[in-house]
Amino acid sequence: MNIRATSIALVFLIGANAWAAPTDPMVDPMRGPTPLTESATPPLMPPVENRDVRRMRTYSMQPPTIPHKIDGYQIDKNFNRCLACHARVNTEQTQAVPLSVTHYMDRDSNVLAEVSPRRYFCLQCHVPQTEAKPLVPNNFQDIDVILKRLSAPAPDKK
Repeated sequence: MNIRATSIALVFLIGANAWAAPTDPMVDPMRGPTPLTESATPPLMPPVENRDVRRMRTYSMQPPTIPHKIDGYQIDKNFNRCLACHARVNTEQTQAVPLSVTHYMDRDSNVLAEVSPRRYFCLQCHVPQTEAKPLVPNNFQDIDVILKRLSAPAPDKK
């Protein structure tokens, strides 16, 4: 048998095995023991925190999370309830965290008088906080924590 015929036969066998039905049902770790072909009962939604305490970020460049309830907030093309407190002109009176200056820049880094249209819909990046257990493990450490650990003096060994 020549090499070409052997290669074709090998490709055919590999392709046939790839299309064969798996013997074990596929399971996604985030869905638990429910196979992918069945509907899973979703867990109950954890309550939203309302403590106004800022959390540490869980990965680099993460947008800050929202530390309070936003139920009923109107955020559409006509009005953004978040800006009533977080717009820079209102933060002295409301004591809310002001929007970053990047929210007032267009894509060419030109500073605008109003919030940039591409940063207007807050919930595209920012989400409310809940006391939910993480679905997947996360060992992210903020750079400040790493630098502090590296600069700390080594413990004396006696």
